[in-house]
Amino acid sequence: MPIATVNPADGETLRTYEAMGEEEIERRIQLAEATFRTYRTTAFDERARLMRRAADILEADQDEIGRVITTEMGKPIKQARAEAAKCAKTMRWYADHAASLLADEEPAESDVKDSGASRALVRYRPLGPVLAVMPWNFPLWQVIRFAAPALMAGNVGLLKHASNVPQTALYLEDLFHRAGFPEGCFQTLLIGSAEVDAVLRDERVRAATLTGSEPAGRAVAATAGEMIKKTVLELGGSDPFVVMPSADVDRAAEVAVTARTQNAGQSCIAAKRFIVHTDVYDAFVERFTEGMRALRVGDPMEEETEVGPLSSEQGLNDVMELVDDAKRSGATVLCGGERPEGPGWYYPPTVLADVTREMRIHREEAFGPVATLYRVTDLDEAVLIANDTDFGLSSNVWTRDDADVDRFVRDLEAGGVYVNGMTASHPAFPFGGVKRSGYGRELSGHGIREFCNITTVWHGA
Repeated sequence: MPIATVNPADGETLRTYEAMGEEEIERRIQLAEATFRTYRTTAFDERARLMRRAADILEADQDEIGRVITTEMGKPIKQARAEAAKCAKTMRWYADHAASLLADEEPAESDVKDSGASRALVRYRPLGPVLAVMPWNFPLWQVIRFAAPALMAGNVGLLKHASNVPQTALYLEDLFHRAGFPEGCFQTLLIGSAEVDAVLRDERVRAATLTGSEPAGRAVAATAGEMIKKTVLELGGSDPFVVMPSADVDRAAEVAVTARTQNAGQSCIAAKRFIVHTDVYDAFVERFTEGMRALRVGDPMEEETEVGPLSSEQGLNDVMELVDDAKRSGATVLCGGERPEGPGWYYPPTVLADVTREMRIHREEAFGPVATLYRVTDLDEAVLIANDTDFGLSSNVWTRDDADVDRFVRDLEAGGVYVNGMTASHPAFPFGGVKRSGYGRELSGHGIREFCNITTVWHGA
């Protein structure tokens, strides 16, 4: 895949880039290692000062970088600006909290004494250069939620971004440079996917994090396993959105529209499978379908646009294939379901009913604005269908019954359970999944500690 900016709204190639050669890759890895030796010793106050400066710059740039994001991957401009603002917020959060999250921990005095020590503690130390392989769908956020904690922990970053967002990738390197971080703290590698393996095998690269597809995750995990390197993987999702009889159906349907179509449905944590109790099924489906049908699809640069194009022609084809397979197998199309005429990689908000286990869309992640509906008769059936997926990223549950909540929290196989609300990431809460959605956690204290050497320090009596 060429490294290029291709506008999804019209398919026009706006700018192409030459991939970095071996000499430049070597120079950057060498610089990352050299920078780490000194940057790792900087005080938290200094790292925080630099991180807050980067947040200020990003916030000031949000209109400009928002237009770049929209041009490169099609996100509606309002959502692009909001993504930049969210990144700045997260950078400040880690600037404020990193020192306390990574403070030395002292075991109980009785355990210290029992070990024969006069003193003992646990210290979090940085690992070194970390390779981040990142996707295009949230081209700022996916990177910042790695970079902010990693840099605050004293690590340095090497970014291999998706090949269709090169301008965003280069902006991120420039952002940290302009903020005053030492040269080599955060560098972009303009390389293709085929070069990732060699970079990860380099002994100077100590760990890797990847957000992306299952095949990409398997490849990185396999190499990292062979090289015995730490990895964090956040892969696909097919999140359930369960609506029970006690739910506020109007509110659930309203939120469901946003949960399915934000970023044109191109989100791992988007609600994709809508599992609705039969007592409220008809009311929910009517309101939900009306909301999906009413969304404004169009030019992502226009302020009023709610759903822009999909990011690529391949992404559009993948969604069309899943919907067409479902239709051939008996699914009922309540709205959408046909690609509109005209330029660009647009697909309309679509609702499919009568979905069965035999359809591909039941098993595969639909990375576009396509919702599938399931009617259930009780909580047991809801849990069964919710867990009938290879993924386990997040989940949404709508109920005002505490017993229902307890059961869903206990039994849903997911990294998050959001009750009466839409799944959304926040710097204070851990983010990640189970099963084929990956392993490890980003954000919160759990995320900043993923790439730390958790060190026991023991003093003899």
